[in-house]
Amino acid sequence: MKSFNQFLTICEAIYDRDKKSDVDLEVGKIGKERKKTTPERRRTKAAGGGKTAAAKEYKPRKDIGKQRQASTRVQQPEKARGSAALSPREQQRKAAQERRASKSGSQGKKDLEKAASKMLSKKTTKTVDPKYKQQKTTGYTAPERQKITRAGERLVKDIQKKKEKPASHYDPKVKK
Repeated sequence: MKSFNQFLTICEAIYDRDKKSDVDLEVGKIGKERKKTTPERRRTKAAGGGKTAAAKEYKPRKDIGKQRQASTRVQQPEKARGSAALSPREQQRKAAQERRASKSGSQGKKDLEKAASKMLSKKTTKTVDPKYKQQKTTGYTAPERQKITRAGERLVKDIQKKKEKPASHYDPKVKK
């Protein structure tokens, strides 16, 4: 059986005090570094020549480590408290409208019911077709794609005019 002091010395050997903690306030960052490495990043961009490369990483935000006031984050009230209540005149007007609607019979009630059901009905979200497949990236940059497209269009025009040239003439990869 070990004494408490022996236990502490063992713990100190295991726990390195120089090791940085999760909360590193000296640098001005709060929390762990969560930036992904280049191979972990999924976003890619066309590198040219049919190849893709990882997209560049984001810069860290300038306000890291600073406390932000609630007034900048939360919407502040524009009117005084309790101002949402109706004034006595507006209450009378609303009551009169409701009386007229009930007198006019079922027609007024139907309109109210329609409006209520319309307000209570949930918005339907557009569903994606389950057979949809995302278009594969070519790896070509925009100017390279444009060049290939124009070469194809030129070939079609020449075929229509019946004066087709050799394939090397239309191939955008062949330097002239």
